[in-house]
Amino acid sequence: MKQKKRIAMIFMALLALTALTTTAFAANGDVSGAIQQTWTAASAQVKTVVDSVVFPALDMILAIAFFVKVGSAYFDYRQRGQFEWTPPAILLVCLIFCLTAPSYIWGIIGM
Repeated sequence: MKQKKRIAMIFMALLALTALTTTAFAANGDVSGAIQQTWTAASAQVKTVVDSVVFPALDMILAIAFFVKVGSAYFDYRQRGQFEWTPPAILLVCLIFCLTAPSYIWGIIGM
């Protein structure tokens, strides 16, 4: 029974993949034009997904890592008497870089 469900799920996934993909045809052998046209059509969607999903997810992961590292550095400070600044500082710089990246990354890429 599990094997039939697994085969049915694979078939449905392949069917959905086939139905949702678009084919780029090169007119008169113009492959680069077909690629540029496909990228032009998809670039707005890529930008929207990256701005609304990828960067917020990275920001959340880096923020959690930063606060965990600051907390562990504080507990190390209480135990040893010396506060280690480097790991929290690196995470903070990465967090600031990732928070500000959407404002300039598309200019660098050219979108």
